[in-house]
Amino acid sequence: MQKKGNKYGTHRVISPVGVLTQAAQKIDNNMEEIYSNEILVQVKSLNIDSASFTQIEREADGDDEKIKQKILEIVSERGKMQNPVTGSGGMFIGEALKIGDDLGHIDLKPGDKIASLVSLSLTPLKIDAIIALHKEIDRVDVDAKAILFESGLYAKLPDDMDQNLALAALDVAGAPAQVAKLVKPCQSVLVLGAGGKSGMLCCYEASKRVGPTGRVVALALESDARQAEFLLANRYCHAIVYCDATKPMEVLEKTLAANNGNEYDISVNCVNVEKTEMASILPVKDNGIVYFFSMATSFTRAALGAEGAGKDVTMIVGNGYTKDHAEITLSELRESPELRRMFEETYV
Repeated sequence: MQKKGNKYGTHRVISPVGVLTQAAQKIDNNMEEIYSNEILVQVKSLNIDSASFTQIEREADGDDEKIKQKILEIVSERGKMQNPVTGSGGMFIGEALKIGDDLGHIDLKPGDKIASLVSLSLTPLKIDAIIALHKEIDRVDVDAKAILFESGLYAKLPDDMDQNLALAALDVAGAPAQVAKLVKPCQSVLVLGAGGKSGMLCCYEASKRVGPTGRVVALALESDARQAEFLLANRYCHAIVYCDATKPMEVLEKTLAANNGNEYDISVNCVNVEKTEMASILPVKDNGIVYFFSMATSFTRAALGAEGAGKDVTMIVGNGYTKDHAEITLSELRESPELRRMFEETYV
């Protein structure tokens, strides 16, 4: 008989005792025996959180073998893929192997292909081998196994698109789904990091929500000009600002100029490097909203920076989950052949 575990996975915590698996320094990643409320998954690919992958790549000086070794070290030490510097993880795609005895009621069976919708930073993971590294898209193909807890969210991979396409979109599903909730007609929206996966999806969703009288401005690095120009050409934004988001005063000057001198109703931070909090806060009007999707965000820098600048804005932490986020994000790729083609060319 299978042992019963806690629905949030605390039975897998090794240290420190009493915390949830995300906060744990080390968790049990034994895959030989599962608990009655767990799902065992054969993992095909990991999509490492962009901030995490960027940090690892920099630490490894871009060397593929050093990157692989660092990932293996983290998983070996922690029992999960949680970057000790950024604290973030990512997500995976794979195939269900075993369903715990207490989960017979769920719509999942062995052999179903799924994507995890909870972070690797709390997911028991055991990597037997790294098969391939795709640095340009933060993806790692692996021979590995993972555990999903009773509370763990997942999505069955759709039949109408490539698995890696679905992986790329679902990895950042929380961002465009939150934009769908936050953005209203006639508003002005600034998307920082618009050249990445989450940034492009957020621009697309924001352009739908603001309607013909609203305005979406995309901020990107010149190295992401291809993606930014794509957004402009397809009217998923109204203007592009090329600027380094770690330079807040330059961002403020250029983004206000791109919005006819006006402050923004909402800014969305999708940047994958640190110290971009003030670039997100300064261009936003009082009583506006700053949505930090980036896992490189510092609460301290954001809170004290806004206070110091006298900015009365509502700041939202980028919860990777919101109701129906997987469906909302995949529907964007179905709605827009152009966006889907860009994702296929870039991330598949």
